[in-house]
Amino acid sequence: MNRRVVVTGTGVISPVGNNVETFWKNILDGVCGIDYIKAFPTEDLPVHIAGEVKDFNPAEFGIEPAFARKQDKYTVFAVAAAFQAMKESGLNSSEEGGNIDAFRLGVYVGSGIGGFSTQVREMEKMMTDGPKWISPLFIPTMIANIAAGNIAIRHNACGPCVPVVTACATSTNAIGEAYRAIKHGYADAIIAGGAEAATIPLGIAGFANAKALSRAEDPKYASLPFNKNRGGFVMAEGAAMLVLEEYEHAKARGAVILGEICGYGNTCDAHHVTAPRPDGKTQAAAIRMALDEAGYTSDDVLYINAHGTGTALNDVSETKAFKLALGDDAYKAHISSTKSMTGHMLGAAGAVEALASVLALRDGIVPPTINLDEQDPECDLNYTPGKPVKADLTIAISDSLGFGGHNGCIAFRK
Repeated sequence: MNRRVVVTGTGVISPVGNNVETFWKNILDGVCGIDYIKAFPTEDLPVHIAGEVKDFNPAEFGIEPAFARKQDKYTVFAVAAAFQAMKESGLNSSEEGGNIDAFRLGVYVGSGIGGFSTQVREMEKMMTDGPKWISPLFIPTMIANIAAGNIAIRHNACGPCVPVVTACATSTNAIGEAYRAIKHGYADAIIAGGAEAATIPLGIAGFANAKALSRAEDPKYASLPFNKNRGGFVMAEGAAMLVLEEYEHAKARGAVILGEICGYGNTCDAHHVTAPRPDGKTQAAAIRMALDEAGYTSDDVLYINAHGTGTALNDVSETKAFKLALGDDAYKAHISSTKSMTGHMLGAAGAVEALASVLALRDGIVPPTINLDEQDPECDLNYTPGKPVKADLTIAISDSLGFGGHNGCIAFRK
């Protein structure tokens, strides 16, 4: 089977908005969601800034107080984003009034780390009070697949449920694998995306000591993709979901189609546990796979939502990858990094950026890379500095690169 796959629902919880409309407006307005950390004291930490989710009320997304209290924050974010996406899609797998077979509805939702704050909290109990005080909910709250399980429970999704864990490529791979599952007939619709809530003291300390984080003191000038002044990425949290659906199934029920997913590439650097492959060859291969499957030609008007973390190694190797994958077409592509506004949402980043790619295609507008006031000469492509640009886009790709060498790229058309 070789079926077409479309996007019929979207949802997001992010540092720049907790619904798609607010998120997209702020992205196009160049609003920076990075600020000083407010959730915990940072005096003893080397980094004091992050992209925290703001004004989040679980009840707005049908989440009961007891659930929100007992679950790790990453799961709560995931459930909230999935609630939005399923509501927009109009899918219903209930036995009465349903418009999709429950066994044909799946969930591909991952997390790079999972229930990090839960793990730290229970470890502190273990060290201070002993094993008898460990919560019986510790394991089913901490594990990285439990957000997917909770989403499946809430939406009666009895089909394939396959969480992905590939660090910062997690939700790009989740969406790509969900696309393949629908394309080849294993499901008719899948809730796909990722969630992360690793902005805790241990997370900050770990990434900072790995020399990955920006140590900028000004939060509004800290996430600097493709800028020669960049000094590392800024940690962020949140979740994003896409409802992917087989085209004929969506059309038959009169669904509003937001875009079509039409290509996916997946490779590994096989090079280093944290550093990207410097020549960009393996990253380029994933990009080329997605473009070839999507039928890309030089006549297309291409938007690329870059991984664009703002680390010294990522931005240069990614620029090389675009040139290897596209040749001379790299210089005419519209490219931006929305991480300049959201920060790096780790396992949720790919899904958030896939969402931005779908919206860019829908509206014919390229979101900006803010703070790109001094572009690195080695990053010499069109990275859309400062302001959004209107363009008659025909295809968009979003690529993600994760620790361990994981590379993923997904392609969309109108």
